[in-house]
Amino acid sequence: MSSPSLCAASCPTPLRAPPPLLSFRGAAAIVSASATRAAPAVSDDLVLRIAEQLEDSVTSSSSLLDPLRSASALSLLSTPWPTRRSSEAFRFTDVSYLRSLPISLPSRSPDLAPPSSPFPSHVLFSDGLLVSASGAHVSALADLPPGRARDRAAAALAASAEFAHKDLFYDFNAIGTRDIAVVHVPEGVKMADDPVHIMFTYTNSGGGSMLMSNPRVLVVAEKEAEVAIVEEHFGAGEEGGCYWANPVAEIVIDEGARVVHSYAQRQSFAAAHTKWTVVQQDTSSKYEFVEVSTGARLNRHNLHIQQLGPETETKLSTLHLTSQNKQIHDLHSRLILDHPRGFSRQLHKCIACATGNSIFDGNIKVNRYAQQTDAGQETKCLIISPKALVNVKPNLQIIADDVKCTHGAAVSGELDPNELFYFQARGIDAQTATDALLFFFGAHVIKRIPFKPINEKTLAQFKELLTSSRHTVDGALLS
Repeated sequence: MSSPSLCAASCPTPLRAPPPLLSFRGAAAIVSASATRAAPAVSDDLVLRIAEQLEDSVTSSSSLLDPLRSASALSLLSTPWPTRRSSEAFRFTDVSYLRSLPISLPSRSPDLAPPSSPFPSHVLFSDGLLVSASGAHVSALADLPPGRARDRAAAALAASAEFAHKDLFYDFNAIGTRDIAVVHVPEGVKMADDPVHIMFTYTNSGGGSMLMSNPRVLVVAEKEAEVAIVEEHFGAGEEGGCYWANPVAEIVIDEGARVVHSYAQRQSFAAAHTKWTVVQQDTSSKYEFVEVSTGARLNRHNLHIQQLGPETETKLSTLHLTSQNKQIHDLHSRLILDHPRGFSRQLHKCIACATGNSIFDGNIKVNRYAQQTDAGQETKCLIISPKALVNVKPNLQIIADDVKCTHGAAVSGELDPNELFYFQARGIDAQTATDALLFFFGAHVIKRIPFKPINEKTLAQFKELLTSSRHTVDGALLS
């Protein structure tokens, strides 16, 4: 592959002149002297090796991905591996687990029975490979015919190449994704009661390596359209599989449109899960998001939302459960409000057991012209083991002067004694009361998933995890 022109790579209109893809192998040798002076030097051998593997694994893909691939390739040349000391964004999140094993990449879909879906519109990714996409307004990027859906997908991917808040995991996905599941809902179409069910299955590669997969989803809801998305991420095959899931979901919501987004992550407890969700909301649009994450040894979710018009509404609800030793759950969210009369509500909850570590860094930025904004943020954390750890950083950055903004954080090492007494006064023993209060603490978020099959499955799995960690709860709360 030929080396890129630095002028072309930095061009703000990549659709007119997309730069050729960058070859990582021997990058220092193939980049010209003038380009070397203009571009940052390669600074991290590990990042470069992973990028080379990803590049070699993608033998063919849609040309619509070229601007995104090229921009991410150039970015990775100067991106160091994040550590707790070198990166503020990873100050409380130790990602060294990703360096514990060599990285391998899937060559084909595993021979496993595909999971069934209760919904007619569904998508299946297996180890990052797009296996099937069926239902109204659902397609693989490579299968999109010329027309409105293809044009919107091309525009969205070109804009993704200019995304300024990304990290190396976002770039890894852009280099390594082989195809994209596209959900395009035309103007005025209402399908919020019939969700698109997107299933992600992951397996262990074996052989002492960590299988890395990079699935990617693009959702475009046009003017006055409504759509519901259900993401499920889970491990398949042998219990305790070690793999690295690195998905990205991008959601574009046009004027007056509504997207209801449910996200359940229950990976293997030996897996790593690094996810990006990027949302752009136009005037008077609505985005409702519910996340329940219980799996993976390392779970990092970057949630980035930007309101691009007035009278826009954003509602976010998240539940994290760290029930295993050394388990890390991290939510980094950023909501940017740039226009008048924006509305947002964010609720984050976590339960930290064993020696788990839960991190929440929630940033709401109300810029100068976002007058009459109504923004609220709340985090509630329960630490039910003496060795569990919670780091929370809710914050508001307000430049506008006519706003209504609130935030709060509550971190507790015990359940409310008045609530426990309420149960015991009615003849319910302390253990049963404790189990009930912990369950309903999390169920408050889970019940916001609007689809009964996913809601019930997630509730049952959450209850099972609480039961399996009961010995920790017993020692911490009832001793």
